[in-house]
Amino acid sequence: MADIAKEENRQDIRIVIAGHVDHGKSTVIGRLLLDTGSLPEGKLAQIKEKCRRTARPFEYAFLLDALKDEQAQGVTIDSARCFFRTKNRNYILIDAPGHTEFIRNMVSGASRAEAAIVVLDAKEGVGENSRRHGLYLSLLGIRQVCVLVNKMDLVGYEECRFQEVSRHYTAFLRRIHINPMSIIPVSGFLGDNIVHHSENMRWYGGKTLLETMEAFKNEELPLDKPFRMPVQDVYKFTGDGDQRRIVAGTVASGRLSVGEEVVFYPSGKKSGIRSIEGFHTPKKDMVTAGYSTGFTLRDQIYVKRGELAVKTGEQPPCVGSRIRATLFWLGKKPVKEGDQYLLKTGTARTGARVEKILQIEDAGSLRFMAKDHIDRYEIAVCILALDREIAFDTAAAFPSTGRFVLVSAYDIAGGGIILEKLQETAPQKDLYLACGKVTFAERCRALGQKGTVLWFTGLSGAGKSTIAVELERELVNRGRFAYRLDGDNIRSGLNSDLGFSIPDRKENIRRIAEVAKLFCDSGTIVLVSFITPLRRMRAQARSIIGEAGFIEIYVKASLETCIERDTKGLYAKAIKGEVKNFTGISSPYEEPDCPTLVLDTEKNSVEDCVQSILDYLKL
Repeated sequence: MADIAKEENRQDIRIVIAGHVDHGKSTVIGRLLLDTGSLPEGKLAQIKEKCRRTARPFEYAFLLDALKDEQAQGVTIDSARCFFRTKNRNYILIDAPGHTEFIRNMVSGASRAEAAIVVLDAKEGVGENSRRHGLYLSLLGIRQVCVLVNKMDLVGYEECRFQEVSRHYTAFLRRIHINPMSIIPVSGFLGDNIVHHSENMRWYGGKTLLETMEAFKNEELPLDKPFRMPVQDVYKFTGDGDQRRIVAGTVASGRLSVGEEVVFYPSGKKSGIRSIEGFHTPKKDMVTAGYSTGFTLRDQIYVKRGELAVKTGEQPPCVGSRIRATLFWLGKKPVKEGDQYLLKTGTARTGARVEKILQIEDAGSLRFMAKDHIDRYEIAVCILALDREIAFDTAAAFPSTGRFVLVSAYDIAGGGIILEKLQETAPQKDLYLACGKVTFAERCRALGQKGTVLWFTGLSGAGKSTIAVELERELVNRGRFAYRLDGDNIRSGLNSDLGFSIPDRKENIRRIAEVAKLFCDSGTIVLVSFITPLRRMRAQARSIIGEAGFIEIYVKASLETCIERDTKGLYAKAIKGEVKNFTGISSPYEEPDCPTLVLDTEKNSVEDCVQSILDYLKL
């Protein structure tokens, strides 16, 4: 009985294995299965005998590659799942193919994982696909990452080579907000540091792969978040006098009890929960995240598939038909503005048009590029206009209801995360034409530049104004018409009546955004340098100015660094309580979700930061 109880309490964990083609992912998994005693009896001998008969060298990858065409090509074609267990938990390993042709499978596999192992070739080092896989893992929110520097036997187990590859990839991962739990030198083929510590690399004193996997934590279900359940279907029973109408779906977050009231979005219809239903299960009074369930309603209202059930009184979802999103594109044809697709999020389905491509991120340099189309495997920030209003959340708030896929010709062509809801906007420039006034385009053409707002955000002391001052000087020296807005010329005049409370800060940003919009409409390059601590404040500014003219620049520096700089002594006063509502001390600062540019002033000089902006603007 004790063994049965232990079996029931053992948790499952899903781990994706990613890496470039031929870097040895399948070999690592095969060796892991062998050294943990997880292979079926006789499996190893069977594969070795097959290799002998076909005069092929034995590879541990053949333990996974069951399909003949996969073995013939020597590459894993589809996401293979394998299972093994330790005394602590059950492991589900997702072998994500590394060849660029199969990245779609890697994304679909990784999207269900709680942790990731990235395999690098010690000889080849960090390639473009290795960086791309890391970027995809970051976008999908996977933060538990272990890096294996594989094939150490092919470089003579040299510690210096391991350190070189390790430094290179770690620096890249940290730029995309991933701090790897372990970086391990291994040989998948020989089993070095997979399950047992290697005698060939005594210079390495860290964990083995298995020890690192045992240290991974299971993702906690979002039980304490507001209730969300995408409506999968509504079932009506008629037999034997059964008149129930059951609203069915899988609970994405939170919990729901009998007697509570729910609202369905986007319709806004409300009703109370009469009963919670299940198929051949005992009656329940409550259901929680992760469970497929159904419930009957007190009032017989008409709801349909695609609506989102939310508890009355809890945070409502966004409802709209225009979104800003990060999109990773997997389709064969490039995406162009105006292209139409089918968007799926939760159980909702609607047509979607690519209204605007805002920026495209290069996986290698992490720099943003200005292009009029999105090529295959590129990651872009764009605006999508939907055919109808749907209910959704931002990925930052609710990952499960903030993701979507785009479908083209019945095939998944791309996936992404929702960054924010956008308001419907009237084409103001057309209004100028209608009344015969000078247009935005005409003013930009006369000045030889495009009116743009560069919105610098970051903690006090991060370097916003310093960079903005030098950038303004450089732009003017290059013959560009630029103007800087900051505390010196706004707080002392236009906004002298405002303090530093959250409501006053919000009004401060609203006025600044309206002024910046006017400057931008005149064709000026506007440099706005304000802390703008909250995401909703920056979203408000973006909404006022408009997507096309708004460039968000995050000037990044840790609070500790800013306190050390403290040239005006404000942090010292704030820590003593002499300055109230000071950002970072007694008032919050929320880092941007997806800024156009990130300028790390702890690592880069002012000149380097200015050049990064000029490079982005192509000036």
